[in-house]
Amino acid sequence: MNRMGDELVIITVTLNPAIDKTMTIDNFQPGKVNRESGVRIDVGGKGINVSKTIQALGGESMAIGIVAGSAGEFIKKELSRMGIEHHFIGIDGETRTNVKIVDSVNGSVTDINENGPFLPMEILKEFESATMDHLTEKSLVVFSGSVPRNVDKDIYRRLIHGAKAKGAKTILDADGELLLEGLKAGPYLVKPNIHELERLFSIQLDSTEKIIAYGRKLFDYGVEHVVVSLGEEGAIFINQEQTVLAKGIKVDVKSTVGAGDAMVAAMAVAMSRGYSLEEIIRWAVATSAANVMTEGTQAPSIDEITRLMKEVAFRQIN
Repeated sequence: MNRMGDELVIITVTLNPAIDKTMTIDNFQPGKVNRESGVRIDVGGKGINVSKTIQALGGESMAIGIVAGSAGEFIKKELSRMGIEHHFIGIDGETRTNVKIVDSVNGSVTDINENGPFLPMEILKEFESATMDHLTEKSLVVFSGSVPRNVDKDIYRRLIHGAKAKGAKTILDADGELLLEGLKAGPYLVKPNIHELERLFSIQLDSTEKIIAYGRKLFDYGVEHVVVSLGEEGAIFINQEQTVLAKGIKVDVKSTVGAGDAMVAAMAVAMSRGYSLEEIIRWAVATSAANVMTEGTQAPSIDEITRLMKEVAFRQIN
């Protein structure tokens, strides 16, 4: 890959990639026959979504992970077609297909996600070793998304420990036990959404003050930056020195799927280029907003992102 100056090399990890099949069904009714009014197919999985948005932002990344069957071959071909460098280990079985039902009449998105194939432990060890081989002190690694059902929930903890031993910076975007275990390795940046943060601490976060207070608890794990995404309300950016509340941008929403991945991608690109916190915030909020204006899990338009950057409003809380 061609690199600009001292930019960090971004690597995205997707242990459970997917084919995303997005169906538009107006006035979707469970338990009845529904007819779609539009279908699109995208390659996905959170890490792959991050790589797609990084490319849209003019950045580069290497997508690594594990694929299976004809769906896995399709993912690799699509990434090659898009010009995204990738390294995937193949296994038996079939990479999962996720169906997303978008109902524009009722303003809802229904996800039906498959679990994915069984991952042999010897392949997982091979993958962990191969991942470490790609990393140096110039790497910025994004660990995000679900994992195959038989994989231990401490997988991100092990990978983050290994990445940090190589001198790499790490970003974690996960939920449940994967988030809890990953935190124990002290990733550089963590991006939970408000619901993931609530589940992590088993508490309802019904005020900005509570969100900040519990976001700051993640510093106890050695995390340096916490970004809590609030959906259409925006996001809160927290580090040891300051806390910034960024408002959401009102846009025409077509699909909220992948908005968090777009935010992570923007932060990764901005961080890799050494941007200031203000620049990181503008990139993150604008890219996330632009993403919900697209259908399926396609990457947002750089022109739309650039336009929305001018609309990003934020204020420092302390």
